[in-house]
Amino acid sequence: MTTTEIWHARTVGEATCAALKKNGFDARFVETAEQAADYIESVVTAGASVGLGGSMTIRALELKDRLENKGARLLDHSAQGLSAEQKMDVMRAQLSCDVFLSSSNAITMKGELYNIDGNGNRVAAITFGPKKTIVVAGFNKIVRDLEEAEARLEGIASPMNNQRLGTGNPCTNSGVCMDCKSETRICRIYSVMKRRPSRSDFTVIIVGERLGY
Repeated sequence: MTTTEIWHARTVGEATCAALKKNGFDARFVETAEQAADYIESVVTAGASVGLGGSMTIRALELKDRLENKGARLLDHSAQGLSAEQKMDVMRAQLSCDVFLSSSNAITMKGELYNIDGNGNRVAAITFGPKKTIVVAGFNKIVRDLEEAEARLEGIASPMNNQRLGTGNPCTNSGVCMDCKSETRICRIYSVMKRRPSRSDFTVIIVGERLGY
């Protein structure tokens, strides 16, 4: 990234963190993914159950070995070799884990989190259940308002995740949301979080790098 790009990421990221704090979230801006990973490692204790929300951002942090070496028990429904029933069991266990790690599809500069989910397990765990929730997002996911958040989902996040998952849905041909009626549609549950959920321990980390879709 150029110095100008770094400046822009920091300026927008810090402004978004300030808005998130006004809405009750613990929010912090870090320059790099490595710094985000360091923070997460610092708050996860030995023996803690850690849910992984199927996020490309969280995957990019390369936390698995670090957390397992610390003695954490990872709940990863994307792990290889799991049957469909086992995946569901892991997703249910994530709802009551000690720490849930996820990203957000979009975060507004007004301090709102916007997410779309297929099964609902990710938005459910973000909303309620885990003892601590940590959402990590690259500055590329910051938008001005909910209208831009929806546009980002329809034009970037949803088509790219469909392509990654190999759904074959219409957006994998058009590159943009077609509001399909397919049985394999992954855009089913829409969630807007305007303030920190009551009684939740909720941290949002904005990273000054591009992460995820």
